[in-house]
Amino acid sequence: MIRAFTLIPLLLILASIPDSKQHEATSEYNVESPLCCNLTTTERIHVDYSSKVVENEYIVTFDGYYKTQARASYINAALNNSGIRNWTILSRENPASDYPSDFDVVLLQHTDRFMGLDALRDHPSVKRVTSQRMVLRTLKFINAHEYVRKGRTSLSQNGQFWQATGRHTSRRLLRAIPRQITSVLQADALWNMGITGKGIKVAVFDTGLSKTHPHFRKIKERTNWTNEKTLDDGLGHGTFVAGVIASSKECLGFAPDSELHIFRVFTNNQVSYTSWFLDAFNYAILKRINVLNLSIGGPDFKDYPFVDKVWELTANRVIMVSAIGNDGPLYGTLNNPADQMDVIGVGGIDFEDHIAKFSSRGMTTWELPQGYGRVKPDIVTYGSAVRGSNIKGGCRSLSGTSVASPVVAGAVTLLASGVLHRGDDINPASVKQALMASARRIPGINMFEQGHGKLNLVKAYQILNNYKPQASLSPSYIDLNECPYMWPYCTQPLYFGAVPAIVNVTILNGLGVSGHIVGKPQWFPYTPQYGELLDVAFSYSEMLWPWSGWLAVSLSVNADGANYDGLAQGHVSLTIESPPASGETEPRQSTVILPVRVKIIPTPPRHKRLLWDQYHNLRYPPGYFPRDNLKVKNDPLDWNGDHIHTNFKDMYQNLRNAGYYVEVLGSPFTCFDATQYGTLIIVDPEEEYFPEEISKLKRDVDAGLSIIIFADWYNVTVMKKVKFYDENTRQWWMPDTGGANIPALNDLLAAWGIAFGNRVFEGDFKLGVHEMYYASGTSISEFPEVGLLISKKLRDQGQQILEPDSDNKALHEVPVLGLLQTTATDKSGRIAIYGDSNCVDTSHLDKACYWMLDAILEYTSTSHLPTIFQNNKMEGGSTKVDTEVPERMDGNKLYRYSKVLENHLTDNQAR
Repeated sequence: MIRAFTLIPLLLILASIPDSKQHEATSEYNVESPLCCNLTTTERIHVDYSSKVVENEYIVTFDGYYKTQARASYINAALNNSGIRNWTILSRENPASDYPSDFDVVLLQHTDRFMGLDALRDHPSVKRVTSQRMVLRTLKFINAHEYVRKGRTSLSQNGQFWQATGRHTSRRLLRAIPRQITSVLQADALWNMGITGKGIKVAVFDTGLSKTHPHFRKIKERTNWTNEKTLDDGLGHGTFVAGVIASSKECLGFAPDSELHIFRVFTNNQVSYTSWFLDAFNYAILKRINVLNLSIGGPDFKDYPFVDKVWELTANRVIMVSAIGNDGPLYGTLNNPADQMDVIGVGGIDFEDHIAKFSSRGMTTWELPQGYGRVKPDIVTYGSAVRGSNIKGGCRSLSGTSVASPVVAGAVTLLASGVLHRGDDINPASVKQALMASARRIPGINMFEQGHGKLNLVKAYQILNNYKPQASLSPSYIDLNECPYMWPYCTQPLYFGAVPAIVNVTILNGLGVSGHIVGKPQWFPYTPQYGELLDVAFSYSEMLWPWSGWLAVSLSVNADGANYDGLAQGHVSLTIESPPASGETEPRQSTVILPVRVKIIPTPPRHKRLLWDQYHNLRYPPGYFPRDNLKVKNDPLDWNGDHIHTNFKDMYQNLRNAGYYVEVLGSPFTCFDATQYGTLIIVDPEEEYFPEEISKLKRDVDAGLSIIIFADWYNVTVMKKVKFYDENTRQWWMPDTGGANIPALNDLLAAWGIAFGNRVFEGDFKLGVHEMYYASGTSISEFPEVGLLISKKLRDQGQQILEPDSDNKALHEVPVLGLLQTTATDKSGRIAIYGDSNCVDTSHLDKACYWMLDAILEYTSTSHLPTIFQNNKMEGGSTKVDTEVPERMDGNKLYRYSKVLENHLTDNQAR
């Protein structure tokens, strides 16, 4: 769950800005808005990113804001007292440098690096030390039909295995892919009331803007945070974003009379640095910015300096709007900071109200594996073929969530200017509440695609204009019988004995920036509606900050409902309290109700109940866990959560369609009653196993539980080859597991004489009439003779990776599927193992094998062996490939991220 952080009060003094600093402040001016013209250019922007770490530069974050001299004294004390001599505090010449700051950039010579880092971290006023990083971006203007999502690519490129894209280890300006948007959303209804954005300061963090651009009335201030001596936009992306928000001509923006504050954070060479963003964020707080649009994102919600600064921004009443990401249509692909509770995360739709294919989907993955993700995006709006300002005048049409984001930012700016008389009642929480409450739900779309629905500007204004400070919930109700909106909850009813269903509810607190739940949430069952059959438990934020918190609602059926078939209803009640507002003497309170309705059925038979092992799945962040398909070179990190409702969504739906009930285990194997389940499914695990888990699972199988395992590649030499340069740690990362943790799986399977091998295989084959693709899988090295093995001819992909210039195309007879009836007792269960998980993983699916999973389940659930397996079994005289059993890589650091291994770090020191 998300941790609450204590807000450090900021005492910032507004002062005149010296002329020596590169920025520009201008007085207000007005230009009449002419009729729209029809001159447009239609383009789609494709963006490539790479990241580099600046050699030996580190960002030292302090526990508060200090003047330059004080910060220098702390660094001096830390380093000089430790005997470090070769270091320098780098000068930062920008508009924020005359004000107190909470960080510095320090250059440490390589020879003193590790001692210096330790010394800095040990200083009591230093909060964190992270690497300075540089982000490189390449914009390509292409026709929309030319863009395709990349799948399989070659194994070698420029001598380095992974492309250094920085795609998932850095933040990047989200790709804008190609209408008068203000009329579609009825902004003219507010304009006719005299509401035009006046009085609101809106910040655009992007590529700059020309002072003389004809579309803008009030470019109040332009600031440059880069190392170039210009404030202008040399690329066009920043101009487009600013135009959607505030253009007054041709392609109109929403708030033409708002004060535009342009933060140029990317150079014309498309370079940016972490420290530039941190300085610019501090300056936005100093300038009392009201609305901030951020069209950058990345999946690393553990990038603490960035996440902390976003929390601080919203705590200082900055309404942040951010693009949810362009990694759709896959689930579990949300970008940070849009996935944060205090940020308005925006997804994209087209003008036919379809969710844009590129728009990232929920759920959030902060909470995995023990918990369940939150609903995101918050809302959606038009992000396809939207018209905005071109770099020197005229208009262009672009698409992407980086387009949808300024649409909402412009709408929020317009709304805020219409309720200036409401004062402090208008804040990041109240604006988000109004947007959610007014959003128009799109039929046939679930909440992890559309959030609360489509932006409704006019209704949002009506709500804000009559707003009373209050708390609210997202989602505002729980209905496990409402499909498709409440997918995936609505796809499977509750029953006695099931693992509790967890619904993670976001609490928005419009009462104040901080608050707490009074007492505990209370469950009120509706007796006539059988609510007493439900057991409801809660966990929740101890502190709501900034403006938000979480409430996890666990739902299960008690013994009285074991044979009930029908609906059960009730509600949860909780009271939120915040300190008194200015001029008030009593704490503010708001009681919110969460209606609950679920479908209950009699407990299904054991053989129809499946248990999905979530506990042993690890992903990025925080560690480097590589993709399971080694041919996917442009997407090296495993970051989608490995959950049945993210990248295994299609597999889950297939199982439900086949009549199985799937429950998620977020705890060790010692914590479930195996007599309730027919089959335990383990897919692509990276975690280790407790010894108690291994012994318990053996007893469980002896007593009748079956196991299905989809493994993946593991080879220490290949792991060293696919090392990855992480710009956050400024180190080469070698994966601490392969695609799966094969040594740990072999420990788990050792009692039955089963082991996977250490070679990596790849290739196409047929199993019966079914076309199959084995994508970077392992082989079965050891298997009991009484079992059934199926082998296929495959290429040695590991050798291709290690010797890319060799012309080795030999095919090897590789055991890929094994089926075993265990015989410890006459009730013993069955074990089925397959060496590759890519055919059930939607992330980079080539050829699905859900049919094979169904056939395997027929075997594990009923002991009936499907004919297709019997007809393809490996004959005793066949010569299979020789593979050794792999050992764990020496010096691996899996303990840093493991819940099983002892002495794991509570805070990843590499960040």
